[in-house]
Amino acid sequence: YERKCVFCRIARREEPGTALLPCEYEDLVCFRDIRPGAPHHYLVVPVEHMGNCKTLKTEHIPLVRRMMEVGKAVLQKNNCNDLSDIRMGFHWPPFCSIAHLHLHVLAPVSQMGFLSRLYYKLNSYWFIT
Repeated sequence: YERKCVFCRIARREEPGTALLPCEYEDLVCFRDIRPGAPHHYLVVPVEHMGNCKTLKTEHIPLVRRMMEVGKAVLQKNNCNDLSDIRMGFHWPPFCSIAHLHLHVLAPVSQMGFLSRLYYKLNSYWFIT
């Protein structure tokens, strides 16, 4: 737990302005992005403080898979059933604004604006899936 980390505070329910969405795993939380890049834009975050995506190792594969499961479930609960029109990924340092691992879940990609398409461009120098 990093007291100065806003995602740690959100995960511990210390930020009353951020509503947590239902999540099937106790070690993950999900909430809406404050600067949405698509009509549906959620963040899936581990409760335990972790660095950015550069710190991920092979043993984190199950965690990332669960993060993706949560993202898909939240989209489906919000009537985004076309899972071929979604984008999930991480901003690569130094392009991540918060140094706590967080998966971006965006849908529908077909409705993203020009700047969002650049900012969340598949497998670019700044955004990886």
